[in-house]
Amino acid sequence: MFNSLIGNAPTKDAIKRFVSSRRVPNSLLFSGPEGVGKKQFALELARTLVCRQSHDHEACGECVSCTRVNTFALPGADAEGKHYDAVFFSEHPDVGLIVPFNRTLRVGSIRALEAEANYLPYEATARIFIIDDAHKMNDAASNALLKTLEEPPSTSHIFLVTAQPDALLPTIRSRVQTLRFGPVASAEIEQFLLRTHEYSQDDARLIASTSNGSFSRALRSEPEAFRELRSQAVEILRASIIDGDLAKALSHSEKIGSRSTSEFEEFLDILQGIVHMLWSALVASGYDGLPADLADLAANAQRERLASWLEFIEEIRATMNVNINKKSASDALFVRMATGGI
Repeated sequence: MFNSLIGNAPTKDAIKRFVSSRRVPNSLLFSGPEGVGKKQFALELARTLVCRQSHDHEACGECVSCTRVNTFALPGADAEGKHYDAVFFSEHPDVGLIVPFNRTLRVGSIRALEAEANYLPYEATARIFIIDDAHKMNDAASNALLKTLEEPPSTSHIFLVTAQPDALLPTIRSRVQTLRFGPVASAEIEQFLLRTHEYSQDDARLIASTSNGSFSRALRSEPEAFRELRSQAVEILRASIIDGDLAKALSHSEKIGSRSTSEFEEFLDILQGIVHMLWSALVASGYDGLPADLADLAANAQRERLASWLEFIEEIRATMNVNINKKSASDALFVRMATGGI
């Protein structure tokens, strides 16, 4: 049910208008940052379209159709690429999911979608196909999808989910209607964590404040591990902003660089979140609401330096798709921060 999804109220209202007018487009692009609920919104719309007893233009969440939509049998960790040349149907036979193999959506999966989309629904009045990480289509897959988008079957809906819409072919973007998603407000993430997890108020606020509007990032955090990484990030920032101590900043690089890729990415999330909070405080010319240790940093920071660090962190993120040396990446970042580089 849409009311159970947090954030992006305007987009939620737009989807409800589609449903209430019975004019859900055959092709929709769910576009926005990572972790803000795009796929969940797509699944909820799918559930609404197949629900047997929807009420007030929302899925009931309880009928035999609703309860089967979210359960998919995906290939195991040892599966080969050819195993992904398929549409993976949920327990409901009219809701299918297409997912990438490693970092590529294979042309075989899109051809499988093309074939399945031409079949009439089995149980519902429509069939729904969700393409996750749609920006990972290679050229062959993109061209195969174009054929289906040009003449979509009237009883099928194709939902593309992506955090990188510009990576899609312009001809694909021109054939779909876009639903734009933005970061989720920290207050909403905080309340979500308090409702669904056994977090203290302080932990929930702390995690939400550095999640960059992504509740999936917030859900990945364990309070104890989060506090450890946050403490390291604050120490590095203090060494850079207040002390100007390169040796002290680099002393953390060995620890950060030796962490697993997921932990390294989480550290970047936290560091980026804190830097963005400091930058926002300087732009707003006020430190109200910042924890004491961050208010002290903000009082000594320079907006241009913070903006430069945010750009550099994004550059590191962009290289995470290849096997970068995490130690070298953290060294380069901390040197720039501690030496006043812009």
